[in-house]
Amino acid sequence: MVKRKRLRAFLIPIFLYSVSAVVVGYFLFHAQNGTRGLEAKREYKRQIYDKTLELDALKAEHAEWDRRTALVRAGKIDADILEEEARKTLGLVHENDVIVFLNGANGRPLK
Repeated sequence: MVKRKRLRAFLIPIFLYSVSAVVVGYFLFHAQNGTRGLEAKREYKRQIYDKTLELDALKAEHAEWDRRTALVRAGKIDADILEEEARKTLGLVHENDVIVFLNGANGRPLK
C-alpha cells in the first residue's frame, strides 16, 4: 500500500508536468509557424514592402503619362511631342532624318 502511494505521488506530478510541457510546446510551435505566427508576419511585411515598391513605380509611370498628356491637350499642343508620337505610331521617317529613341529608364539609346 505504501509503495503505491509513493509511486502515485511520484508519477502524478511527472505526468502533469509532461502534459503541461506538451501544451506549452504546442502553443509555442503555432506562435512561430502558424497562420498568424511570426513567420506569417514576416511574410506579410515582405509582401507589403514589395507592393509599396510596385505602387511607387506605378505612381511614377502615372505622373509621366500625366505630363505627356498635358503636352497634347486641346489648346496647347506641343508640336515636337505631336510629331514624335506621329512618327512613332505611323513609322514614317524622312530619309534625311536621324532618329534616336531613348529608353526612359536609364536614358541610353536602344540597340
